[in-house]
Amino acid sequence: MTRPLDGLLVVSLEQAIAAPYCTRQLADLGARVIKVERPDGGDFARAYDGRARGLSSHFVWTNRSKESLALDLKQEADRAVLLRLVARADVFVQNLAPGAADRLGLDHATLRGAQPRLITCSISGYGTGGPYETRKAYDLLIQAEAGFLSVTGTPDHMAKAGISVADIAAGTMAYQGILAALLQRGRTGAGDHVEVSMLEAMAEWMGFPMYFATDGATPPTRAGAGHATIFPYGPFATADCTVLFGLQNDREWRAFATVVLGRDDLASDPRFNGNDGRAAHRDELQTAIDAVLSRLSTAEAIERLERAGIGMARVNDMEGLWHHPQLAARERWTSVETPQGPVPALKPIAGSWEPRMDPVPALGEHTAAILAELGVEREGSGKMVG
Repeated sequence: MTRPLDGLLVVSLEQAIAAPYCTRQLADLGARVIKVERPDGGDFARAYDGRARGLSSHFVWTNRSKESLALDLKQEADRAVLLRLVARADVFVQNLAPGAADRLGLDHATLRGAQPRLITCSISGYGTGGPYETRKAYDLLIQAEAGFLSVTGTPDHMAKAGISVADIAAGTMAYQGILAALLQRGRTGAGDHVEVSMLEAMAEWMGFPMYFATDGATPPTRAGAGHATIFPYGPFATADCTVLFGLQNDREWRAFATVVLGRDDLASDPRFNGNDGRAAHRDELQTAIDAVLSRLSTAEAIERLERAGIGMARVNDMEGLWHHPQLAARERWTSVETPQGPVPALKPIAGSWEPRMDPVPALGEHTAAILAELGVEREGSGKMVG
């Protein structure tokens, strides 16, 4: 069985999350991904933590199915090896600090000038040009610059996302851009350059709150785990825990008021027609909801919500997600090998083909094999020959 990207070579000079997440998804589709790392520690995400059975949780998540090639790009011979490898590649990805790729002779104009079919992808914090081009851009900093923090948290305190949402946005858009460039190359025979900035990726994801605040209108307020403009929508306390649910229309509101709350009077009250009406009377409805749910166990509340046809969810922790019955029933789990043994892994979305699920590499694990493939040997001193 073949995969969509079988036979394609991706070379990635990558670190942290955005570029590794992009290239791991390319590897899931069958691409051969060679990850170029510094010999002295490699991708610094390897040292973020040791929570995944002694390995970094971020690194295990974003680096399966890759080959690790350790090169010191300060050395001319090592740079020559990288260029020989890129000359064979279909895709070259990098998310180095601004200007670093240019100084190494790895800018897209130079690479594509020598190899017109090559697709290059650069991922940075703010993109080329503009007053922010050289600024450092960590995930939290981009969450702030993109306005994400202004709409996330409680009315009194902003909160960052619990995951690297800006990195993930950039990695996802880079992945999409590369796939589009591959499709275009199939039609025209020419490669292309894909440039992604974390700020622009997050700005795209912030479309709803930006349009909500069109022409200087009041932006969405921070509403914790609730919703700034829809009510009821969010977590509500039960007698023993919490249940989360949301209403989308008047039909659901009437079913909720009648079946869950047992309040026919609320269902027919014209003040609560439409989401605007319910949102305008949020405090009054909150009191009515709390009066009922505070007497119900979570299981009882869920039973009523399901009987009323209301979308609802348990508020799971990580243990609950690892053991989620729906993921188990759909057989979404497999495992991948790592230098510390196998770890569970969620299967990526695929068609009729099996996604690639090869091991997470140790630093430099494939260096000797890749150098041999290129006809290059290392002398005893570590210098390249060939």
